[in-house]
Amino acid sequence: MYRFLLTPRWWGINVFVLLAIPFCIFMGSWQLGRFEDRVQSSRDADKQVEAAKTEAARPLAELLPVDKSTSGNQAIATGRYADQLLVPDRDVDDKQGFYVLTLLRTDDGRALPVVRGWLPGEPDPAKVPAPPTGEVTVTGALQASESPGSNGVSAVGGLPKGQTGAISSASLVNLVPYKVYDAWITLDKADSGMTAVPAVAPQDTGLDLKAFQNLGYTGEWFVFAGFVLFMWFRLLRREVEFARDAELGLVPEVPNEEPVPDTARTRVS
Repeated sequence: MYRFLLTPRWWGINVFVLLAIPFCIFMGSWQLGRFEDRVQSSRDADKQVEAAKTEAARPLAELLPVDKSTSGNQAIATGRYADQLLVPDRDVDDKQGFYVLTLLRTDDGRALPVVRGWLPGEPDPAKVPAPPTGEVTVTGALQASESPGSNGVSAVGGLPKGQTGAISSASLVNLVPYKVYDAWITLDKADSGMTAVPAVAPQDTGLDLKAFQNLGYTGEWFVFAGFVLFMWFRLLRREVEFARDAELGLVPEVPNEEPVPDTARTRVS
């Protein structure tokens, strides 16, 4: 009854199943590993941000370029405040408002974006306290340039003059006439009348959409493996039933030749 398993057709089916199921399991396990790595990365990044709060501040130059190991570290810089921009649609303590971003011109001519604090409501320059004058020394958590559309950063363009959607050197270089550091800091203690903006973990280290996509792909690959096994059993069962019916004579005999239509016979004659 099971002799059909030795036919070329079933050899091909069996080889496909034997290759497909381990491949699906491997891909599902790999995607699950990616998700677990992101979970661990998120935990490590959060611990790093908390630990950095108690570390001594280091000169900005020692922490550049910003990476996962230096993001959140306390940086210190000296210069003079210059242009000021507002960053709309930013939440602090589940309240919507805007960041006050002021560029600090350093001795080398470049400017360091400094988030002096957060204010609630719609961006309004009249609400913003003026930055300190003269030479100042600032201390805050170092952050990497933002990318629009990630970590809650707005990707909306066409903002009014004096506003920017992302704190990024690529964006700011088009708004000010001098070079900008590829980094920014958020002050530990906001200037008078504003709320300090907490440091965040670097991008691609949190449980974002990509992480849950990996988890979703994990489920899909295991479902594929189960589907392949289900279809194999279904085909096997159908073949067994067909063979049993053939032994009992329940399968109609298939003629060797198709009958010649009457029209064809007429043409031949």
